[in-house]
Amino acid sequence: MSDFRSDTVTRPTDRMRKAMASAEVGDDVYGDDPTVNSLQAYAAERLGFESALFTSTGTQANLLAIMSHCERGDEYLCGQSAHNYRYEGGGAAVLGSVQPQPIENEPDGSIHLQKAKAAIKADDFHFAVTRMLSLENTIGGKVLSLDYQRQAREFCDDHGLQLHLDGARIFNAAVKSGCDVTEITKHYDSVSVCLSKGLGAPVGSLLLGTKAFIDRATRLRKMVGGGMRQAGILAAAGRIALEQGPHRLYEDHENAEYLSAGLAAIPQLEINPASTQTNIVYARCRTGRASQLRDYLADLGIQVTAGDPIRFVTHLDVDRQDVDRLLGAIQGFYQS
Repeated sequence: MSDFRSDTVTRPTDRMRKAMASAEVGDDVYGDDPTVNSLQAYAAERLGFESALFTSTGTQANLLAIMSHCERGDEYLCGQSAHNYRYEGGGAAVLGSVQPQPIENEPDGSIHLQKAKAAIKADDFHFAVTRMLSLENTIGGKVLSLDYQRQAREFCDDHGLQLHLDGARIFNAAVKSGCDVTEITKHYDSVSVCLSKGLGAPVGSLLLGTKAFIDRATRLRKMVGGGMRQAGILAAAGRIALEQGPHRLYEDHENAEYLSAGLAAIPQLEINPASTQTNIVYARCRTGRASQLRDYLADLGIQVTAGDPIRFVTHLDVDRQDVDRLLGAIQGFYQS
């Protein structure tokens, strides 16, 4: 089976499984799981923050960030395509009573800061109080420039806003930007990082910020049912993912670039290879047969997400041979 649906499908390595089996554990709700504590301390130091919190999912990490920065009746600014707006079940509004104010993303994934300025509410009791700007990097596989993120930091400082980053794939962004991850994180008040996507852990994300911010997020994590008790079993794999995973992400990017070039050679597909920046590839089916292509590939043991466009994601469980097999199968579909 070759699975191109997402990098969330990665399976734990043998090293991770062994570390999980032998992990020293305690009760994380009491704060005495040594493996969780070690992961959190390492993550905070590695990404340049005072403190970190291990969470079950990226959705939970983003929710805790929004609820920690904002009060009931406040609002946060985000992109129309932002994961924490479109794909996280409306949690900020439903569970946090925090109103999202979506703004159309620019083609490069950024939010035009003049549009963000226009969306900030006046100091008037008719309006929700604008508290935070939330960005995403990478977003749809695209990387925000370092200069834009610097400008966003200055914008938030000028307007009294907190700045949060949904950095689920922040290490992909760092690899593409040719910089250490701290050159990105230094601009933000808080960052969420997914361990279970390209980094390869089976479960878990991190939320990072000041100690006071993480203390509040820890209280909220308990409120939303995120106390995982002997979570060191999971944190052990997360530590390996965080230490080792970033070093091989360039392979995923190279495989995605190779896949893009191969898809561009298939006339029935529409794709601009130059738009592939990291490990996510988009292609449109000119004949409108995306669902039939998905089913055909599934019969051959290849899984993809059918949509308009079709999304392909490379990851540590996909190698160049898998990409060649995928390309050959797609060519066979259109020739049949």
